[in-house]
Amino acid sequence: MSDGLNLPPPFRLVSLRESGDAFSYACANAPALGAGTLVWTRRFDLAEFAVVLEPNESLRTARRAFLLGMNALIEALAAVSPPQMPISLDWPDAIRVDGVLVGGGRLGWPDGAPEEQEPEWLVFAAMLRTALLQAADPGLRPLSGALEELGFTELDIGSLLESFARHLLADFHALAEDGFEAIQQQHRMHRTNGQPDSLDLAQLQNKLITPSWLDRATGLPWL
Repeated sequence: MSDGLNLPPPFRLVSLRESGDAFSYACANAPALGAGTLVWTRRFDLAEFAVVLEPNESLRTARRAFLLGMNALIEALAAVSPPQMPISLDWPDAIRVDGVLVGGGRLGWPDGAPEEQEPEWLVFAAMLRTALLQAADPGLRPLSGALEELGFTELDIGSLLESFARHLLADFHALAEDGFEAIQQQHRMHRTNGQPDSLDLAQLQNKLITPSWLDRATGLPWL
């Protein structure tokens, strides 16, 4: 695992110890951290990170940034994936590798923020299980697991985060040049399961309130 990250501007790194929670920390400190801050919880068994965003549109439409984050996450994972390994998305937030749930993304916004006003911040966060120390045989949990047992044996979490940052920056540039439809089309190409034909912003909001992949009891992806 890399000690430091080579992040493109305007990203800057804040590292947390193993017991830290990247999503909670980024949400609690977003105004002070500022846009582009990437918070990384340094664990060998998880790729856990969050990035602070400062949208210039209403909260209702700004949540579409979640699709950019998921695009970048899947693209970064695909870049280090074993050949021919299928990566798919259970819309809108859960990532599967070869049918196995490994984690997903989530979005945070200020409590009580009005839907039709610009939020002070958003936080896109992701968690991918990279290794398991103690778990039942994969045959007993065929639908959940870790990247290591799926063939990602040489995965460097720091490099994955660097790739994510580059892809996210490219996606925001594409959004500015080509509009949101190009982002949505890219999202559809990611072997997406259950994605509606058109984006319903109210439905997206409801889906993002409770991440489908997250076991609240453990704070980890479901096993």
